[in-house]
Amino acid sequence: MQIADDTVRIEGLVNPDAFDGQDELFVRFECVVDKGQTPVRVDKYLAEHIPGTSRSRIQQAADAEQILVNGKIVSSSYKVKPGETIQVLLSHEPHDFTIQPEPIPLDIVYEDDDLLVVNKPAGLVVHPGHGNYEHTLLHALAYHFQQCGKDIDMNNPDIGLVHRIDKDTSGLLLIAKTAEAKTNLGMQFFHHTTERTYNALVWGTFDENEGTIDGALARDNRDRTIYRVWSLEDNPLAKNAVTHYRVLERYPYVTLVECRLETGRTHQIRVHMAHIGHPLFADEKYGGTVIRKGLRTQKYAQYIHNCFALCPRQVLHAKTLGFVHPRTGEQMHFDSPWAPDFAAVIDKWRNYQMNTLNTDD
Repeated sequence: MQIADDTVRIEGLVNPDAFDGQDELFVRFECVVDKGQTPVRVDKYLAEHIPGTSRSRIQQAADAEQILVNGKIVSSSYKVKPGETIQVLLSHEPHDFTIQPEPIPLDIVYEDDDLLVVNKPAGLVVHPGHGNYEHTLLHALAYHFQQCGKDIDMNNPDIGLVHRIDKDTSGLLLIAKTAEAKTNLGMQFFHHTTERTYNALVWGTFDENEGTIDGALARDNRDRTIYRVWSLEDNPLAKNAVTHYRVLERYPYVTLVECRLETGRTHQIRVHMAHIGHPLFADEKYGGTVIRKGLRTQKYAQYIHNCFALCPRQVLHAKTLGFVHPRTGEQMHFDSPWAPDFAAVIDKWRNYQMNTLNTDD
């Protein structure tokens, strides 16, 4: 079986991280059928090639119009042929825990019968897992829907988060309130037709005003909590990732940039910027809490530590979000203000720049 560019290899024994690292909350699979493959039902073919996935789950995906062959929706009985490209989008299995409503404040930017857009604060985990089984965005949403009298169950994997951002990243998140909306929006993320930009403060200065980082991502073998850029020869499980960036403001020793995502991998901006020598300011995981540029003075060191105290997390904000409304077909676009800690550290660097210019004068 030939694997397409933007996919994970799932033949034989699979690295358990193969389906991790997506900011879309789906298992996504794409492949090109081998030349020697005899015609076989697509549900049977996928059940045999995706480990840990039942045929009934594949059939549910087909019923939800989440299986495409050569770009066209097919039923579970469709028989695959050699050379065809299969794409399937699977919702994750139900959780083995229950999400209970919790009165956590939400900054709701937009809401209708189909979807909801939230401006998430830094520090709020978006969904349970890895020791965070309470006090998440999903618990807050459960409470919000309960207070609104909406019969929306956040334990149902067919609704809810369409994508996710890191706990310590602030900004816009999209939530589907119906299974139809989640399928439609999930396919938009799958085909990279959504528009997402982030603002980030990074270490260092740029000679150019814009650029593109194209580097496949997978977990680091030495530290499984972080990701790194790999060549596909060294790691066939690495997933294609593309980030476009442009300079917004230049300060001494750091730069404010806008990043536009073509793909949505876990830690994508953080890994990509570190890979080109510009780790995000205050990003502990990827080297951003080390003083990488600037003066060798105690006063400057204290200034940097004061900046870290103002914004003690990676200075990253999901600024804009654009997509096509799943029911009306309307093009939707949202823009969010910086989180207070983000704004505070930017103001501090603007003041530092002004003071530097005044001193030079």
